[in-house]
Parts: sequence; structure tokens; C-alpha cells
Amino acid sequence: MSKIAFMFPGQGAQKVGMLKELYDGYAAVRNVFKEADEALGFSMTDLIFKGPEDQLRLTYNTQPAILTCSVAALRVLEENGVHFDVAAGHSLGEYSALVAAGAMNFADAVRTVRQRGRFMQEAVPVGQGAMAAIIALDTEKIRAICADVAKATGECVQAVNFNCPGQVVIAGHAGAVQKAADAMKEAGAKRAIMLAVSAPFHSTLMQPAADRLAEVLDKITISDARVPVYANVTARPETNGDEIRRSLVKQAASPVLWEDTVRNMLADGVDTFVEVGPGKTLCGFIRKVDRKATALNVEDNDSLQKSLAKLKEVG
Repeated sequence: MSKIAFMFPGQGAQKVGMLKELYDGYAAVRNVFKEADEALGFSMTDLIFKGPEDQLRLTYNTQPAILTCSVAALRVLEENGVHFDVAAGHSLGEYSALVAAGAMNFADAVRTVRQRGRFMQEAVPVGQGAMAAIIALDTEKIRAICADVAKATGECVQAVNFNCPGQVVIAGHAGAVQKAADAMKEAGAKRAIMLAVSAPFHSTLMQPAADRLAEVLDKITISDARVPVYANVTARPETNGDEIRRSLVKQAASPVLWEDTVRNMLADGVDTFVEVGPGKTLCGFIRKVDRKATALNVEDNDSLQKSLAKLKEVG
């Protein structure tokens, strides 16, 4: 019997028009979008389907938009009788995973991530922070260069997303990130790509956001999860509501240990991964970690039908 993990995308997966096919075809999707509109007090539906893109890209809009689409795609899978054994989400995606596992209700989650996005943006003014993806450089070398640049500049730069073999993301003050990226190219990195983001997510510069987020999370119900949800900050499965709450606070200003999460899921017997929501980024990461694992995604009619057929096979 195959062991299935549902995994949920984070920022970067957004695009105007995402999930429109499933919205048109499934009442369950339309209901999730309606619930998001009501919870937020404005039409998230219009923003997702009509844009404009520059508004959708604002982090306090992006986060609830991706969460809404991910939970909507989840409802379609549930309607088709697909069950999962464990869950995980990349950064923001952890909130979608917790909704899937019954630890948070959707309305609370969508309101919380909108505030999370606002807190993150306000922690570091636009233009002062940056992130860069470093391709094909040893992780310890990346850490060492970050430490050297931070010491030399007196600014923050650190490794924050350990996504898969050959891809680590760094973040911090814009000047220090640029210096570190240049040094990493000189040290042999295949590429160092500055990312189009508005804040240095998951760096220690996000601590003010984490502190404010803690106050919000304290006011909502976080239950024990029905299935294990692997936490970004530990790469380990959690089910206890209080532990989940602590992990979510810590996550805002701590690295995302995605590669370790995937390896731990594989070690725990998962062999089929389904990316639920917009994009296929996490499927790409899975294949870099273990080419033998089955990686599926659900974001439109075609991907849904292919995934349902494959899940019937492995199930």
C-alpha cells in the first residue's frame, strides 16, 4: 500500500487566473473562494482571477491567495476520495497543510496569513532586504561565505531555504545578499539568482514579524492534527496543537528545512507526493531528492485527472 504525502506550495507559485478551471468545474472550489472573500472582507476571488498582477504579488495578498487556491484544490481531491497519510507545506504552505490536517480552520488560516504577510513586509522596508537562489554550491560553503560577508559588512545574510540538493536560498540585507551571491559565483556556484521578492523571508530580520504573529496565533484555535504535519523548522512530524503553534511562530524567522523534510518523509515510508495548489515547484524538489519517488500535482483539470489515475494505480 502506497503512503501518500500532500504537500502545499509557498510564495512564488502565484499567477493571475490560477485554479480557474477547477473553480469553473467544482462547487467545492467555489465554496472555498467564497469563504475566503467573506473571511477577508474583500473579493480575493476577483484578485486571483483578474489581478492586477502587481497587486497579487504583494505579500499580504499573495499569501492568502495561494492558501485559498491550495485548500480549494485539496477539497477537489477529498471529493474524489483521495486520502493522505502525512502533510507538509513550504513556508506559507505549512498553513495549508495544517488546514488539510484539521489543525486550523480555513477562515482563521486565511486571515492569519494575510496578517503574516503584512508583518513580514513591515519588518523590513521594501528595497532594504533581498533573497537569492544559489545553484550547485556546497551547503557548508554557502554558510561559510554568508558568515564571512556578515562579519565584513555588519549586515545580515544567511541561508534560509534548504530546498533540495543543489538549491539553497540566502536572505538578509540587500547589499550583503548581493555581495554574498557574487562571492558564491566566484566560489563555483553554477548560478546565483536574485529573487523578485519584497522581503528577506525566514531570515533573523523577520523576528519582529514573528513576535507580532505570535500574538495573532495566540488568539485562534490550533487543534491537534489528524495526520502528522512535518514542520519547516524541524523537518519532523508534529500533531500536538501547542507544538504546532510554537513552530509557526518560529518559522517566520527561521530557515525552511525542505530537503530534510522530504528525506524524513521518505524514511517514514512515503513514496507518493502530491503537490496541492498552484505550480509544480515542490515536485521538482522531490525529483532532485529522490528520482524514484512519485511526484504529482493538482492545479487544473489535466493535472487533476492525471493525478487521480496515478493515485488509483498506486493505491
